[in-house]
Amino acid sequence: MISVISVLSVTTLDQQQEFCSLAPSLNSTQIDQQQADKHLIAYVAGHAVARCSLWWRSAPSLPDQLPGQRPNQRPNQRIGCIGHYAATDRVAAAELLNSACAELAAAGCTLAVGPLDGSTFRSYRFVTQRSYQGTVRPPFLLEPDNPDSWPTDFTAVGFRPWIEYGSALAALQGDDPRLENFSSLAATHGIQLRTLDPDVSDPARFDKELARIYSLVMASFAANPLFSPISYVEFAAQYAPVRKLLSPELVILAEREDELAGFLFALPDFAQAQRGETIDTVILKTLAVLPSMTGLGVGSLLAATVHTKAYQLGYRWAIHALMHLENHSRRISSHNAQPFRGYTLFARTLKPNEFAP
Repeated sequence: MISVISVLSVTTLDQQQEFCSLAPSLNSTQIDQQQADKHLIAYVAGHAVARCSLWWRSAPSLPDQLPGQRPNQRPNQRIGCIGHYAATDRVAAAELLNSACAELAAAGCTLAVGPLDGSTFRSYRFVTQRSYQGTVRPPFLLEPDNPDSWPTDFTAVGFRPWIEYGSALAALQGDDPRLENFSSLAATHGIQLRTLDPDVSDPARFDKELARIYSLVMASFAANPLFSPISYVEFAAQYAPVRKLLSPELVILAEREDELAGFLFALPDFAQAQRGETIDTVILKTLAVLPSMTGLGVGSLLAATVHTKAYQLGYRWAIHALMHLENHSRRISSHNAQPFRGYTLFARTLKPNEFAP
């Protein structure tokens, strides 16, 4: 007997609850804050088995050229995003993704991209390579994960790998030998380093630091492929869950006079403790440099400083997390870090009249 599959727009509270309850679960606040244009849910025999959300009004623009790729040959393309993806049934997943592409095409989109929750400041990418050279490393704190079937769901309906990302592991064997040279270079430009205000338990002081970091990050990432801004409220909410996990000495700010020139957010890999292991690894999560300060070695200085501080604190490994394989932050880490995980963002061209009845 062939099960009937239906794909519906989420319009009722019951449907929203079913949408959010599929693993990994979502919450209604998160859904409301991220302002998707539409939510779709697939049913088999009345049971919710797959979901996704669509963004087209606030989706990022297609860049003129992605790093390491040829210039965009179709500059008038319009991106539509498919995110909040989850599926437990492969046939229903295909129906859902084809319906999602039809919705995006009807909205005027010419390129469907996923998984991408409307902005690269939110969840995006699939894990597509779990190991290099046969060595499998456990997931680290805040690392995205997904069933191996989900990337296949996308490729089965015509999506192809579009942008590749990776995480790399560096051994910490002493003070970073680059630190002295980069410190001298930065000093000639009046750049000084400090750590995060240590009293992160004081909401007012933490929020003051975070507001400056937000402005820097929005300016630093504005030229990145697929950039689209998020509000300060959402940005602050993303940092709220890790606030109690912060080690202020691993969060480094570069300043010139009263201007924040750069920022590196690193934290211990508490996933090791959850597995009953000793925490010997730090995660370099976010690196941002003011555009006017590029070329001064600020990013390399921040990385070398965190490496050195981490080693002095007893850590022996550093994860350079979730880097675009062609961007500057990967070049900073490539001299001493080895890849151990790969991630992929997929895309599908939406052809004219492809979904016409």
